[in-house]
Amino acid sequence: MILLTPELRVRLLANGRQRDVDHVPVVKFYNPFGEGVWLATELDPDGDIMFGLADIGYPELGSFSLEEMESIRLPFGMGIERDLLFTGDFPISVWADAAREAGSIRAAERILYARARGAASNLTPPDTETRKA
Repeated sequence: MILLTPELRVRLLANGRQRDVDHVPVVKFYNPFGEGVWLATELDPDGDIMFGLADIGYPELGSFSLEEMESIRLPFGMGIERDLLFTGDFPISVWADAAREAGSIRAAERILYARARGAASNLTPPDTETRKA
């Protein structure tokens, strides 16, 4: 699998030019066989070093290498994968806080989206069909 499409690369590079911004993650990478989840928000001009939230046992903000991720070989000839359905939705600081609290990015993802669904359901107007005037 190609870990970075040209479109994702452009977005990450643009974020990399805007330092000190609480960016929403652009892409999520994961190990399909176990530990290892990375949320990338920025890419350095060198095209290799990304910044974001990494979880290989404990979630922490920092830098990681695209080249190294691409070189990882897993069982059955697989490698690190890109989550094709990932949308980010929250700034990286929110992801980091939730992941530290929950113990992992995967657990944080479930919690954040459950909270978002709950908040959205609280905004739904009451059913006007059942109200009689």
